[in-house]
Amino acid sequence: MPYKEREINKLYYTMGEVTSMFAVNASQIRFYEREFDIIQPKKNKKGNRLFTQEDISNLKIIFNLVKNKGYTLQGAREFLRQNKNEARENQRVVESLEKLKSFLLEVRDSL
Repeated sequence: MPYKEREINKLYYTMGEVTSMFAVNASQIRFYEREFDIIQPKKNKKGNRLFTQEDISNLKIIFNLVKNKGYTLQGAREFLRQNKNEARENQRVVESLEKLKSFLLEVRDSL
């Protein structure tokens, strides 16, 4: 596989990278970190947050529940407590469908 086609996965993402991924302010990410115990970024000596891939996927689940499905924060917290595996599986399906959609759009545009 050529170099450009390989997917490069980072171990840690900075707060700036996470805020640009979700198009929100850093304060909202910090708020969700306080509200949901499944988001636990590592902190370096300076106190900067470093998010793992698992933290990113948990944030995607939370944003999906709160923004798209209309859950309250308390409702999302309870849903995650009771259906954590189901929520993760649903998020994986959504991500794979988004990749498929982008691939199909690339094919359409190249025709």
